Amino acid sequence: MASNKMEGRREDALVKQRLQAREEYERQKQNLINETEKARPSTNRFVGQNDSMEESLKNSTVGLVKLEEFQQRRKELEEQKLREAARSNELKDDTRKAKKRKKVAKATLSFALDDEEIEEGSREGSSKERDEEENTPPTKRSRSHKNPDVDTSFLPDREREEAERRERERLRVEWLMRQEAMKKEDIEITYSYWDGSGHRKSVVCKKGDEVAGFLEKCRQQFPELRGVSVDNLMYIKEDLIIPHHYTFYDFIVNKARGKSGPLFSFDVHDDVRLLADATKEKDESHAGKVVERGWYQRNKHIFPASRWEVFDPEKNYGKYTVH
Repeated sequence: MASNKMEGRREDALVKQRLQAREEYERQKQNLINETEKARPSTNRFVGQNDSMEESLKNSTVGLVKLEEFQQRRKELEEQKLREAARSNELKDDTRKAKKRKKVAKATLSFALDDEEIEEGSREGSSKERDEEENTPPTKRSRSHKNPDVDTSFLPDREREEAERRERERLRVEWLMRQEAMKKEDIEITYSYWDGSGHRKSVVCKKGDEVAGFLEKCRQQFPELRGVSVDNLMYIKEDLIIPHHYTFYDFIVNKARGKSGPLFSFDVHDDVRLLADATKEKDESHAGKVVERGWYQRNKHIFPASRWEVFDPEKNYGKYTVH
């Protein structure tokens, strides 16, 4: 009996020790979790604050959207981006002016006489003059410490800043109107339907038209393409595959470059210089190619399709050279 009691006490003691060890383990584990959460950087540290215009356009046009709604939404995003850029420039100007005001030392000039000298002069005067001074009403003495000859154009002026803001807004609206007028201008695009050999034609579009609209017009000029949708057509310019959502205006304004020539020149001309000069870029433009996507998938390992790649606006394609 005594041995059984001793065994039971020992088991109770071991169970109690295990519980205490488990509680201590849980407490240390919770402390480590809390310290890790405090030392961990913010989850929003690597999250982009401002989406690009293309990402905003994708997020706002999910699903089936009409072409007119898509173009209207794109126009609104462009105007919003320009307004934000103008607002950021205004904030930068304000901060720059504030820093400049802090650096400029404040200079004051005083030409006022001391009160003691005035009192001594009045005491030395005659009693008649004192009586006259007492009878005359007191005049306000000017306390201005400003020098009118100092240039104060760098100081803050609400009216001048408001006029500058109105002028910037007027110039912004004028620039937008000019860009809209440019987008409505006609442009003749020379292209070649490529199925292993070239079939060159030309089509007239607006500078603001997208590549998808241009491909729709090309599809109407070839009977063999009328059964092919625009999504199954590709436009290759200077060995670059141009996505359908880009407009010709984008390449004209940005003076975009391709692998073998300019992306903003849509006619066909060769470099006719008599003497070759390696220090100057080649002045030549090639006709873009309209290709069926199925043909490209079958022949992308063969020249010239093996040289084509998707256009990346962030990539620098260098000089106009042909390798």
